[in-house]
Parts: sequence; structure tokens; C-alpha cells
Amino acid sequence: MSKAILELAQAIENRQPAVLATVVEAKGASPARAGAQIVLLADGKTAGTAGGGKLEAAILADAKKVLDGHQAGLFHYKLAEEGQDAIGTLCGGEVTVFIQPFLPAPQLVIVGGGHIGKPLKIMGEAAGFDVVVVDVQAGLATVPQLEQVKLGGDSYVVLITTDHVSDEAALRYALTTPAPYIGMIGSLAKCRTIFDHLLADGFTPQQLERVYAPIGLDLGGVTPQEIAVAILAEVIACRHQKTLDSDHINFRRLSRILA
Repeated sequence: MSKAILELAQAIENRQPAVLATVVEAKGASPARAGAQIVLLADGKTAGTAGGGKLEAAILADAKKVLDGHQAGLFHYKLAEEGQDAIGTLCGGEVTVFIQPFLPAPQLVIVGGGHIGKPLKIMGEAAGFDVVVVDVQAGLATVPQLEQVKLGGDSYVVLITTDHVSDEAALRYALTTPAPYIGMIGSLAKCRTIFDHLLADGFTPQQLERVYAPIGLDLGGVTPQEIAVAILAEVIACRHQKTLDSDHINFRRLSRILA
């Protein structure tokens, strides 16, 4: 197996965005041959080769655009100094490359299974999320199971454990990660109590404003399935950066409500 494919497989396993560029056609004099492949990772690392020199530099430049824009496509390179698609070389050949992004699915991390977690897992998978269910031991002030899950910029964390101690422990950890969504189930009073604990321990109001609590959009549902729908709807809205000001009760609004 080629270095490019091995590196791509490792990136996929590690949930790291990557782009694979494959030479699908080479005409005339060219440093690349059909089938040559190079992988570009989000951190700039590469594996494999597509001919080196100006051709490979041009391919990697387009690969970076594909990585940023998430859109696969065919790219044509003319190994000439002038003209359309020219890359400034004298070889005289032409190369066509297919560049394809491999992006990890958004990650939905459900902390605590139970009657809400089960339908939420099913719905989350149907919506295209990579769902991870983390079972925690009730009453513990630490969440080693959650700490084993790598939470990144496309991780959406749902805290629905069976007790406030576990929720608070999970929230403390989640707030140290770049997860764009952290939602916590519970009454207004419970949420405020947990927020007060975190404030006393040095967390800032700005940090707590990241938390969606009580969790989920107010759709009026009361069954576990309906609550799961409300939670997933809020997660999807957050992921697509839709305004949730009318429904999102964060630390600032919660403080006003319970004042």
C-alpha cells in the first residue's frame, strides 16, 4: 500500500481532515504518471508524490483550496510557461488530477445513555453524525470515560446523565475543549447551581456562556423522543451557525431569569 493511502487511512482514523490528489491522466512529457497520489493533511503534512517541482506545488495549492472549500473536482495543469492552466515549466505535457477531500463526520458525544440518549443516538446517526455514547458512573466528580474521547472543533457534547454531580464533572471537562456546542439537561435551578459551583472554582461568565442549558430548543415536547428531537435540532442549528438567541438560555440569560 502506498505512503499516501497509509497516511490517508491514519488521518481518517484520527478524525483529521485530509485531501487526496490522484493523477488520472498525463499526456506528453510530464514528471507525473497516471495513478500517482499525494495526500495533504490539515496540518500541512504531505505523503506520497505527484511528480515534485512546480507541478506538485500547483497540485498542493489546489488541494489546500479543496480542503478549505470541501468540494472535490478535476484540475488541469499545462506544463508550459504561458497559456491557460500553465504552471511555468517547459516540459510541454499536460496533467489532469482528481482532488478529493476526506472530512470526518461531525461528532455527537452523548454523555449518559438512558431514555433520551437512545433515541438521540438513532436520530444523530440518521442525521450524519458520528455518535459516541459515554456512560459515566453516577455520583463521581470525575469523568475518565469522557476524557478518553477526543473533542475537537466539530464535536457536539450533550450532557444527559442521571445526576447533577456527573453532569457538573462532565461540564467542567467539556469547557476545557474547543467543542462548539455543550448542552446540559436539567431545570433552571439545577443549571444555576452548577454554574455557581464553576464560578466559585474560577470559571468565567464568558466560559459559561458557551453552555446551552437547559438543553434543546423549546418545541413543546415532553416525551424522551421529542426531547431528543429538540436537542438534535439545537445541535444542528449550532453547527450551521443559525441564530438561537430566542431559545438559547445561557449563563447571562439564566442569571436574569433567576435574579
